[in-house]
Amino acid sequence: MLMNKQPYNSPARPSIAASQALRSNSSAKQIRMASNILASATEKVKQMAGASNQKVADLSAVTKDVHDESWRATTDFGVKINTHDDWLRATSEDKIGPGLLEDSIGREKIHRFDHERIPERVVHARGSGAHGKFTLFESAADVTTAGVLTDTSRETPIFVRFSTVLGSRGSADTVRDVRGFAVKFYTDEGNWDIVGNNIPVFFIQDAMKFPDVIHAGKPEPHNEIPQAQSAHNNFWDFQYMHPEATHMFMWAMSDRTIPRSYRMMQGFGVNTFTLTNAKGERNFVKFVWTPELGVHSFVWDEALKIAGQDPDFHRKDLWTAIEAGAYPKWKFGIQVIPEGKEHDFDFDILDATKVWPEDLVPVRYIGQLELNRNPDEFFTQTEQVAFATGHVVPGIGFSDDPLLQGRNFSYQDTQLSRLGINWEELPINKPVCPVMNFNRDGAMRHTITKGTVNYFPNRFQVGPAATKDEGAYMDYAQKVAGMKARLKSTKFKEHKNQAELFYNSLSAPEKSHLTAALGFELDHCDDPVVYERMTSRLSEIDLGLAQSVAELVGGEQPKEQTRPKHNKTAKGLSQTEFAPEKPTIATRMVAIIIADGYDPVAYNGIKAALSAAGALPFTISPRRNKIFAAGEDPKTGKGVVADHHLEGMRSTMFDSVFVPGGAQSIETLRKSGRAVHWVREAFGHLKAIGATGEAVQFVRDACDVSGMQFSTSADVVDSYGVVTAAQVQPQSFKEVVSMAKGAKDFVDAYTFAISQHKNFDRELDGLSVMVAY
Repeated sequence: MLMNKQPYNSPARPSIAASQALRSNSSAKQIRMASNILASATEKVKQMAGASNQKVADLSAVTKDVHDESWRATTDFGVKINTHDDWLRATSEDKIGPGLLEDSIGREKIHRFDHERIPERVVHARGSGAHGKFTLFESAADVTTAGVLTDTSRETPIFVRFSTVLGSRGSADTVRDVRGFAVKFYTDEGNWDIVGNNIPVFFIQDAMKFPDVIHAGKPEPHNEIPQAQSAHNNFWDFQYMHPEATHMFMWAMSDRTIPRSYRMMQGFGVNTFTLTNAKGERNFVKFVWTPELGVHSFVWDEALKIAGQDPDFHRKDLWTAIEAGAYPKWKFGIQVIPEGKEHDFDFDILDATKVWPEDLVPVRYIGQLELNRNPDEFFTQTEQVAFATGHVVPGIGFSDDPLLQGRNFSYQDTQLSRLGINWEELPINKPVCPVMNFNRDGAMRHTITKGTVNYFPNRFQVGPAATKDEGAYMDYAQKVAGMKARLKSTKFKEHKNQAELFYNSLSAPEKSHLTAALGFELDHCDDPVVYERMTSRLSEIDLGLAQSVAELVGGEQPKEQTRPKHNKTAKGLSQTEFAPEKPTIATRMVAIIIADGYDPVAYNGIKAALSAAGALPFTISPRRNKIFAAGEDPKTGKGVVADHHLEGMRSTMFDSVFVPGGAQSIETLRKSGRAVHWVREAFGHLKAIGATGEAVQFVRDACDVSGMQFSTSADVVDSYGVVTAAQVQPQSFKEVVSMAKGAKDFVDAYTFAISQHKNFDRELDGLSVMVAY
């Protein structure tokens, strides 16, 4: 989560003048003026930063600004009202009387409030979104005619909605769950939606099973428990009883389902689509998004705690990054298989429970997604945005993927219950290209269509269908032969090979986390049938995994590998392969813990260095008030105002912790159990920790376990991501950072440790579990 701080290299910061005005003036008019300054300045910054596009301009026609100084409250029918507070009633100066039904103003206000809620999504109810743009740096004209994928001069407006799957709208952001990654492209030829997830496969092959897999994952029907969790009997009962879910539940138990940030996770279209080129040649395709910041996750204890400490963590993180000008970016890639090679693999390429291994089908990166503008209003944009896999544009089509075939029906259908038949006329869903047809009427119809006919053919020949040359969508002339039956082809019956492939391809820390995740989930299943069956299923994937999980949860120890292993691995399955191209600490949150008497050289030096590298330093102290440096007179000194006090925030909210020296400061922090806990918890969560001067001994006392080393001189010591220097000088801190492994300079060594996200060697060597946190 980013907390309302902008990097030093971000666009102009408009809030300073407004904030000062808000603090120093108490009159309503002055507050309104300050708000107007803030709103208009923020809007100017957004425009300067290029966050405006054709879709944003389109939305501006239906956008009102609450900060408009001339604005006066009215009813929905436009009549100005004279109070927000009092119902019309029969009353007197000394006695209040009954309210009157004739008060249409009061009744309207309550009536509107009573009907504010709409049905929440059955899945993906908890979400967050943003506007942005899609640019193409390599044309894919060799495989498609779609303008959005062939015209490199275009800048296509987009809206992205991230989400969890199982939880309700009020659930927490950091639960273990698949994340939705849905993108709406407002193209010149119509809307194109990629309705994907942060995992490339799914639990089921056929859409017919969708109600079952979701019912099994949702809270159990008799008591509506648990919320937003898969750790219960019904979920894992289904996983065993439905073997095709095996590959997916391995992904669901991996680090992928506890992402550090929406900005640090991949996205996948999941289903197999098709691309058709100008020659009429068809290719099968899968879509991939890869973040420029790398793919990173929480550790489980961290995710659990944040769910309670800040349920909106991911929402805030995305929102504040965009407001700060740190626009998230993803590379857009395609995996392509020519139609003639559809059957060249030992799996069916139309099976949504299978990946296309990158060794066999490389990802071709051709474009970039950037998110650069937050919604002006959550409900009308993020909540009312509606996606449909059936929304494709010329040059893009559907395969016979049985899950996709059902999704094409389901997504269109579900919007009817949430938003009504005219859902595609809502501003956020409306295309930027012209829309004209003979669809008419229905609840909440917006468009006014002039003319005397509403059908075709008609005597005026108006509204004819378009030709291919005019850009009409042309369905691929696919030859289909088969019998009418409820069955799938033979290759759809194999469910274990890729589950093993995924597990084999993980790094050692990822395997350890997956084992622990299965142990946690099955520990919450109280029916022995459920967890004993699951340990049996795991023995078909990897005997060592099955035995480790069985020991944790109490299942019977499997004695043998019940399916022959192939021992293969594949590229692109471990998230450790997706580090940023260069080490970076951009937007990383760093807590600097100080108390009165802190070392100002170390404090100011590290803060400047972190800011220069795009990180966000926050000052944490025993109180959110002025903290004075060593040698600074509290009566005359300016002091430093802390961003948070030790009890108001936790180490879980930050990517790293730094403690500067200062004898008095460290003496105070030693007496604070919470300050010690900050360091220990960061150590347990594998985060980079930095300390200089007297703070080195403080950090050592907090996490001095066998194997750790600490500096006792001017030499910099990096021990499992704990970077210390017992003696520092002003020249020890610099703003030009050169992050590198094994760096001799403190700033370089510390920032490199932060850039690695976590120090997994600390976990693999057993150090992190030796500290209580």
